[in-house]
Order: sequence, then C-alpha cells, then structure tokens
Amino acid sequence: QVQLVESGGGWVQAGGSLRLSCAASGYTYGMGWFRQVPGKEREGVAVITRDGTTNYADSVKGRFTISRDNAKNTLYLQMNSLKPEDTAMYYCAADRLRFYGLPTLSQADFPYWGQGTQVTVSS
Repeated sequence: QVQLVESGGGWVQAGGSLRLSCAASGYTYGMGWFRQVPGKEREGVAVITRDGTTNYADSVKGRFTISRDNAKNTLYLQMNSLKPEDTAMYYCAADRLRFYGLPTLSQADFPYWGQGTQVTVSS
C-alpha cells in the first residue's frame, strides 16, 4: 500500500511560482501530478519514474519541473510562469510496479492517489 499527502498549494498572481510536495509512505516506482477543474476530466501534468525518466503535458513544458527525492520518499512539482488556466485541484499519484519505456500521463496507470491540493492563479 502507498499513502500520499500533497502540500504547497495556494493562491498566486499570474506569472508567479509555487512548489508542490507529495510525501509518500511505502515503495513507489512511477509518480506523477494530475489536475482537475469542474466540468473537465482529470488530466496528466507530469510523471517521473524512480530512475528519473520524465514526461510532461505540452501545456506545461518549459514552465513546470517534476522531481523526486527517493531518500526522503517525496515528490515535487516546481511550477513557474503560472497562468490562470493552471488553476485546478492538483493530485499526486503513484504506482508500485516497475515498467519500461516512457511513463504515461494516463490516470488509469496510477492506482494510488493523494487527497489533492488547490492551486489558484489570478489574472
């Protein structure tokens, strides 16, 4: 089993930055950040394997950086140049099983989820 607890959400002006954290208990291989707004499906933002392979949604490339500290069992998402369209509930997700190739941005591949942290970007 894996438990995930997100933190670091909040309110910022457009162009500002936030750093989200996800503290995990238990072993994880793939970890990722997903976001959801009312009326829309949850979408993948960024994913990372235990080995450090990453994949990003086109909408955040060049602005967001996903990273992890395996010794601390913690996942991070550094968000820069935030836009109002980044406003969403952000969820941390994880998988225990090793896989090969590029990690996916599909929520179906991640069975463990945190409670979410709200990010609001004002214009």
